Amino acid sequence: MDATYSVVLALLFGWGLCSRRVAKIELTAPVVFVLVGFLMHLGFGELGPAPSREAVKAVAETTLTWVLFTDAARLSFPSLRPDAALYLRLLGIGLPLCIGLGTLAAVGLLPGVTGWAALYVGAALAPTDAALGASMMTDPVVPARIRRTVNVESGLNDGIATPFVALALAGIAAAEAGTGPHTGPGGALLELLIGIGYGTALGLAAGRLLRRALHRGWAAEEFAVTAVLALALLSYTSSVALGGNGFVAAFVAGLGFGTAYGEGAPEWQLRFAEQSASALSLLVWLVFGAVLLPAAIPHLTWQALVYAVLSLTVLRMVPVALALLGSGLDRGTVLFVGWFGPRGLASVIFGLLAVEELDASAARAVVPVVVCTVLLSVLAHGATSGPLARRYGAAASAHAPDRHRTVEELPVRSLSAGHHRRK
Repeated sequence: MDATYSVVLALLFGWGLCSRRVAKIELTAPVVFVLVGFLMHLGFGELGPAPSREAVKAVAETTLTWVLFTDAARLSFPSLRPDAALYLRLLGIGLPLCIGLGTLAAVGLLPGVTGWAALYVGAALAPTDAALGASMMTDPVVPARIRRTVNVESGLNDGIATPFVALALAGIAAAEAGTGPHTGPGGALLELLIGIGYGTALGLAAGRLLRRALHRGWAAEEFAVTAVLALALLSYTSSVALGGNGFVAAFVAGLGFGTAYGEGAPEWQLRFAEQSASALSLLVWLVFGAVLLPAAIPHLTWQALVYAVLSLTVLRMVPVALALLGSGLDRGTVLFVGWFGPRGLASVIFGLLAVEELDASAARAVVPVVVCTVLLSVLAHGATSGPLARRYGAAASAHAPDRHRTVEELPVRSLSAGHHRRK
């Protein structure tokens, strides 16, 4: 195991050394870490056994908790107001349509996938990950309003999709075990309600406490960032201890924490948690290549491949187009926003959770299509992010109605090559 840990740590250090240079060839971190993980699975260098199920689950849960909290805490309802109509269209119309169409497509196309399993596939592949298109997100040639829209959608849709994934996993597990409503979807719904209520109260209270402590000089700034890191994990662990859904609690706690500041939590307070989440997310991509990908390959079917292609195109772009009807955006912009819906970290973690929570037969029915879709997205969006951004930006700069409008930039959670735009 020492050799395995050494390779992983050396890889992280090496990526830190050359991440900006690698950006010039559009080589993303997910591609590199997935490839290395797969080579490790093949026994490259005799690197020892695969990680335990407990270790994989701990990494996945911690990463998703930090990502949900920090993505939500960057925002607040007042900060969303300038383009609230766009966000509501994408999250209130586009996301449900994406989940619904994805569920129907899974029922009609994937063998043995119906009911709760179909909902799991549709919900797990609905969230987007702006980090996989980070070169687009930091390219000033793309109108700032469009970059912000894609960023906000990505920051919030994983948290909104999480309850659907939780309900679906509970439904699948209950159907397999033949248990009653208190341990199936009914129990999961109660957990969601507890998580929402508790997370909201915790986030608002903690945000106000920290803000007052800093204002009165009780708290040192260098330890405030550690406090935020701990708060994100506390929102998960304490919610679970109370019988709630920890992921939903972390998401709404982040929203509450950011709202307590009026315009989102200050960037410096979230920096440590975001950097920790970024480091763990690289390990998640490594686990994806070492665990999920090898397990899924023997069970991939042509139906899974077709679904993956549809998920990245029709099942994403049609809901976005319908949601943006009447928004005033031109056709090129609608197509651009529709295409840049990469499936990334959230979908990978939902796949890992399915492997951990479901029995082998149930997991084999749904996880391969998630793996196939994410892998295609990593390759396709990683390769097209820069070129399409430059092409679209050049076209948009000539006639975009908001080209002179000042739009506040938001931090971009980035793994591709070290880009990280700040306010």
